[in-house]
Amino acid sequence: MSTEQIEEIKSEECKKESLNFIEEQIVKDLAEGKNGGKVQTRFPPEPNGYLHIGHAKAIALDFGIAQKYGGICNLRMDDTNPQKEDTEYVEAIKRDIEWLGFKWDKVLYASDYFQQLWDLAVELIKQGKAYIDEQTAEQIAEQKGTPTQAGVESPYRNRPVEESLCLFEEMNSGKMEPGKMVLRAKIDMASPNMHFRDPIMYRVLNMPHWRTGNKWNAYPMYDYTHGQCDYWEGVTHSLCTLEFVSHRPLYDLFVDWAKQVDGDDQPLDDNRPRQTEFNKLNLTHILLSKRNLLVLVKEGVVNGWDDPRMPTICGFRRRGYSPEGILSFINKIGYTKFDALNQMSLFESAVRDDLNKRALRVSAVIDPVKLVITNFPEGETETYTAVNNPENEADGTHEIEFSRELWIERDDFMEDAPKKFFRLGPGKQVRLKNSYIIQCPENIEDCVMKDADGNILEIHAELIPDTKTGQENSNMKIKGKTIHWVSCKHCIEAEVRNYDRLWLVENPRDEVAAYSKEHGDVRGIEAMRPFLNPNSLEVKKAYVEKWLATRKPMEYLQFQRIGYYNVDPDSTPEHLVFNRTVGLTDAWKKMNK
Repeated sequence: MSTEQIEEIKSEECKKESLNFIEEQIVKDLAEGKNGGKVQTRFPPEPNGYLHIGHAKAIALDFGIAQKYGGICNLRMDDTNPQKEDTEYVEAIKRDIEWLGFKWDKVLYASDYFQQLWDLAVELIKQGKAYIDEQTAEQIAEQKGTPTQAGVESPYRNRPVEESLCLFEEMNSGKMEPGKMVLRAKIDMASPNMHFRDPIMYRVLNMPHWRTGNKWNAYPMYDYTHGQCDYWEGVTHSLCTLEFVSHRPLYDLFVDWAKQVDGDDQPLDDNRPRQTEFNKLNLTHILLSKRNLLVLVKEGVVNGWDDPRMPTICGFRRRGYSPEGILSFINKIGYTKFDALNQMSLFESAVRDDLNKRALRVSAVIDPVKLVITNFPEGETETYTAVNNPENEADGTHEIEFSRELWIERDDFMEDAPKKFFRLGPGKQVRLKNSYIIQCPENIEDCVMKDADGNILEIHAELIPDTKTGQENSNMKIKGKTIHWVSCKHCIEAEVRNYDRLWLVENPRDEVAAYSKEHGDVRGIEAMRPFLNPNSLEVKKAYVEKWLATRKPMEYLQFQRIGYYNVDPDSTPEHLVFNRTVGLTDAWKKMNK
């Protein structure tokens, strides 16, 4: 970054009220000339599943910081665990980042550094800073001690360097049984920081890696890998969530060791990646763990990772959330140093506000009943012009047809309507959107036709002449509301998928954990089932404007008076499919008061 740019940033310090604490630190670092006045971040997901909404917050920060301060952000796959990783997830991660509107400088992999990490580990063994431990995982865990009690040194802690070097090579031979040996850093078994009590650096897996093939059989651990990769890449600010606060001293120590082995003589404080932690995105009625999400997929509770009930980025995309709406929500809740549980309704509100600006307005009748306008000539049609989006004139208009027989929503009519019911009923008047004011007959026998079981087949009403929008009596005052409709002869049948929250409880993680403990440590779907919403998906047959046959998958729509929807990828002109994104208001809150 140039001197002029740094001075400009320094002048912005008076506006700190608009900066989060991470940006304040970056402004300070730039002003002090750290890392040569540059900013470089990275987003380091493990490719072992699809990204969820929590990752969106990290993406927005990592890429957003680089954009704002003239730096770069790399996408680095944390592929140190070949047991669970796959190229399918790598490609999905890339799609999600691009959909959110961000671009990486380079795509990198932790496996790019496997040789450097191995060579560094060899040097650390030679310096007496690492050793091979032959104890079991259970023995190592037991000897770690507690936060108030020092750990016990391994009996192998002081084994000869040459012996550890030979055994380290054997760990990667492919002939050693997994779990038989590990490489541990020799730090301080009495440290109050549990992560300093001789952490494991390498373990044996004896399996091929999807990028490096059969070259490696021993693989590095995350804590050992992460800081060095940041250092070798030139990352200046390593941004991660709050659970890594206690890991930070180990992160810094491993970076120091790597710099010393590399012979880097630049001042450590001015030229090193600096880890800063921020709060996770926690939402009510959502479970974000990849492990639990995988259970939902495998058990068929949802229809894949992109099911619109899933909290994955691709699930929200398919449901009709806009990237702008997601980022607006993330910006609203901000970045702090303490965790909080955010209400799902706040997220939905941010998405609703964004969709209001971009969604095309259309008519769809989801619970239809036929309305016959008895004084409109049979066989005749009127054509009206409908505005596609009152928030954006550039979205244009489209034509809709009006005829004698219409579909309206069943709950827009009541036979025995209370005084404050301002929709259709015997003797009541309403306006049909973009069309006439109509009135039902006073006599219920003239108002409805029913089948033998008493179900309403048709509602009859008359239009009031000259009340069509734009005509002489169009401003006629009535108590009734405006209701929407579609012409029976000019509409298309469609499938509407009304999605709702997958979880009935605000905090599924805690509820599932408590249930598991109470019922003999049951796991997986058995612990989840009591808290799953059986009505999270309702599939309906609906009638929609025929114009919707021209809309493309993923387009944003507002079904007037009903909610926001989008065109599902399954949709074809012959079989239209729409997903409910969010309602026009928070219906969940009303139902669960």
